[in-house]
Amino acid sequence: MGDALEVLLTNDDGIDATGIRAVHDALTDIADVTVVAPSDDRSACGRSISHEVDVFEHELGYAVAGTPADCVVAGLTELAADPDLVVAGCNRGANLGEYVLGRSGTIGAAVEAAFFEVPAIATSMYVPIDETPLCETELTTDDYSNATRVTTFLVENALEADVFDHAGYLNVNVPIADGSAAPVQITRPSKRYAMDAERIGESIHLNDRIWETMDPAIIPDPEGTDRRAVAEGRISISPLTAPHSTLEHESLERLVTAYAESNAVDVVEAE
Repeated sequence: MGDALEVLLTNDDGIDATGIRAVHDALTDIADVTVVAPSDDRSACGRSISHEVDVFEHELGYAVAGTPADCVVAGLTELAADPDLVVAGCNRGANLGEYVLGRSGTIGAAVEAAFFEVPAIATSMYVPIDETPLCETELTTDDYSNATRVTTFLVENALEADVFDHAGYLNVNVPIADGSAAPVQITRPSKRYAMDAERIGESIHLNDRIWETMDPAIIPDPEGTDRRAVAEGRISISPLTAPHSTLEHESLERLVTAYAESNAVDVVEAE
């Protein structure tokens, strides 16, 4: 391809998942793609890392017996030739809200790339579920057309548009395809959190109740959040940084000064 973009593609659903196949097939039209993905499902593992992993050749690239973060480290240092961009996904199921940022393996891969100072895009697809569990929902590559369309566009254009001058990675969430292209919105992660637990006999059952309120008519998340955008049928793009830090820390400065005064020590100013 000559001057084609070099893309490292990974996921957390496993290298044989439909979502990564859909993204791979779309990206190969515009980029040289190296797939380095978990050999099996490693969903919700965050940025878990291993000390040693086995690597196997696969028709798409490399299957790693490890986590998405393992795949990024192995890919960026050993298996992929200096990629311009890391893409994680497309994940089966959305990754919406602040509380999932440390939990999701898809996001974990993008964050790992950001620490390498390689721009990254994490793409996930919201799949409405009724009685059938998400893991048992049958999906085709056509269902991922919103994901492949927006991911391909971002891969082809985001670097030249200087998007990553201010963002370490993009968290992209899309609605499942319905035959037409979904509208798009720049968003921020929702702050809602709805985990709880109940004891049943000798077990504790953990419940994520946030998915019970994805009805667009009653969703409580405010305008501009990723969850509201996706629930209402829009593509959500949240520009994020790693690490998640703040420049507003006047209150902490006062507290540190008080600690220093009470213990007769100095406060060392940051350079």
